[in-house]
Amino acid sequence: MTPVKTWLGYPYPLGATWLGNGVNFALFSESATSVDLCLFESLEAQQENIRIPVTEQTDQVWHIFLPDVKPGQLYGYRVSGPYEPEHGLRFNRSKLLIDPYAKAIAGEINWADELFAYVVGSEDEDLTRDFRDDAWGMPKSVVIDNAFDWANDKRPATPLDSSIIYEVHVKGLTKLWPDVPEELRGTYAGIGSPAAIKYFKELGVTAVELLPVHAHVDDKALGDRGLTNYWGYSTIGFFAPHAEYSSTGQMGEQVGEFKSMVRNLHGAGLEVILDVVYNHTAEGNHLGPTLCFRGIDNVASYRLLSENPRFYLDYTGTGNTLDTLHPRTLQLIMDSLRYWALEMHVDGFRFDLAPALARDGTGVNKFHAFFKIIRQDPVLSQVKLIAEPWDVGDGGYQIGNFPTPWSEWNGKYRDTVRAYWKGDEGKIGEMAYRLTGSPDLYQHDDRRPNGSINFLAAHDGFTLNDLVSYNEKHNEANGDDNQGGDSNNLSWNCGVEGPTDDPKVDNLRRKQRRNFLTTLFLSQGVPMLLGGDEFGRTQQGNNNAYCQDNEISWFNWARNEEQNRLFEFTRRLIHLRKEHPVFRRPKFFQGRRIRGSEIKDVMWFNPGGNEMSEEEWASPFVRCLGMLLSGDTADVVNFEREPIHDDTFLLLINSHFEPIQFVLPGQEHLSWELILDTRDEDGFLQTPRKFDSGDEAEVGERAACLLKLIAGEPARAREESWKKRHIELPPAISAEEERAGGKKL
Repeated sequence: MTPVKTWLGYPYPLGATWLGNGVNFALFSESATSVDLCLFESLEAQQENIRIPVTEQTDQVWHIFLPDVKPGQLYGYRVSGPYEPEHGLRFNRSKLLIDPYAKAIAGEINWADELFAYVVGSEDEDLTRDFRDDAWGMPKSVVIDNAFDWANDKRPATPLDSSIIYEVHVKGLTKLWPDVPEELRGTYAGIGSPAAIKYFKELGVTAVELLPVHAHVDDKALGDRGLTNYWGYSTIGFFAPHAEYSSTGQMGEQVGEFKSMVRNLHGAGLEVILDVVYNHTAEGNHLGPTLCFRGIDNVASYRLLSENPRFYLDYTGTGNTLDTLHPRTLQLIMDSLRYWALEMHVDGFRFDLAPALARDGTGVNKFHAFFKIIRQDPVLSQVKLIAEPWDVGDGGYQIGNFPTPWSEWNGKYRDTVRAYWKGDEGKIGEMAYRLTGSPDLYQHDDRRPNGSINFLAAHDGFTLNDLVSYNEKHNEANGDDNQGGDSNNLSWNCGVEGPTDDPKVDNLRRKQRRNFLTTLFLSQGVPMLLGGDEFGRTQQGNNNAYCQDNEISWFNWARNEEQNRLFEFTRRLIHLRKEHPVFRRPKFFQGRRIRGSEIKDVMWFNPGGNEMSEEEWASPFVRCLGMLLSGDTADVVNFEREPIHDDTFLLLINSHFEPIQFVLPGQEHLSWELILDTRDEDGFLQTPRKFDSGDEAEVGERAACLLKLIAGEPARAREESWKKRHIELPPAISAEEERAGGKKL
């Protein structure tokens, strides 16, 4: 092989680092006996053209410096050591390995048996080593130059309580968008294009949360079914942007394109949040391929069964769990997070299956080193940190248990709101908690309403349109006999499964969508909108479209008039929220008169204009509620300690199948204005209706109304109605009878 000049190199930083006069390579492996660095002339090369022994080792880091290597160089590693799976050791120098710290990865996996370290089909499964070379079928790591003109890029630094998050897939948003140049569709450049930015700004969102952009693998099992790992929750490179989403190339160009996307979004005041998957990798269980971590240091990388380290602890449902108890694996995660925050300028992270990162021998530990390191880090402690607060292990449902400064996807918000609007019993008390930022979950340990990321739908489940159109999942296109995906969706098809020409059903579905969106954007906490729900995107009943890289998942931009009206309604809701701080308080309501003030910040009313009684809160059949939000409280102040005042609003919700007359609260000589009624096809009334306190306002069947106080002292509105009347507890009507319109079943 061609001789190459080599110097000793440095053990830090890990990865391949261009220093201007050459490239430093550093790889951690605690148990390896030798390491070879392999250089490739091209992606088409079947073998490395140069193989260089890495002989220097410092603190278990193998390092070398190559003065003649420059950015654009393709490389990989071969790592030697015992192949003893029964002891957790899976070294195999016949297998080319991706650098765990690679900043770019080029090429795709060409699946074959050679990519497995063991003899596939052997009677003893993974215990027999495979000696065939697999370099021809492996992606290659790429040396990059980090230089980039950020042009005075500045983070928007939107306060979390003022944030509105938009969850979307890089490819899915723009793949079919005619307003985006064809060569940019489905790419980072498409997300950062003028058309996309104009759309985000018109809608009013403040942050774009991207489904995984770390380099990932299309699993062999999916490829065998003609499918791909579309969502990207199968990471193999925690520092590398996924190359498929680049319009400019994969030899490092994807890094610059990602940075350009962030710079463009920041220039428009939009933040970038990444969905990150540090809980597992694409290498699967003991029968998975050897692509990177498994072949470099399996014992240091993964949680193994202590009594039988041949097998993996699996808290993720994917076959393996990264070992955050090992300092070097924890370092890799922190280095990756810092890289994306500092070098790529992203503004926050949403952690997939976050409890898996904080597990020790006792279970999920809120005092885990993972949390402690982030809390003290001057960079990571200041970005947005959002947990998916559950994994698949015992005790994995950790909603409400993450420490500050974390926020959480509030699954209880989703489930409660879904159940309430389909008429389930016993939800009125929990709805009050969800509308007010879930204080039952987050009002402890100095947490705030922004600890709750409120959502109705997300990538893994029904879209909002499908939530009101399907009772059952329809995932046949996934090729798994409709087995995948959650069967408990708390959805209601409004009487017909799937698309229908029945105008009554369609009208109800449109109203239900408006009900859900009204609830989302008028709740305390941080709203997250699933991309496309603003105009009623459908996935045809597929609630697990992880493998659907096609029209099932891609946005269809040929919107009809009905979809345009829903978009306009959503846009106006978002702007209403942004204009009125009473809907996005940084503090929890106290629900009582505030110290030093005669103001009650939130009040709850029944349809008779009375404050809700304990008996009514406890009744499973109460489905109508009024929430009064005081805009003139003094407990919320600006930076100069000046009170932030707002209007006073009254939100009325009714999930009953019949309209209900609601006596408006307050003393005499007050005027309310009805500005939103979800019975109206536009939601917002072109001509708001005026009511006096004591008047009866009709809240339609399965509908929501929003009224604003327009005349009179707010203090006089914070009273039971001067025309209040006694009302009886509603009759016992089951959820099934509610959905059947009161018919006995």
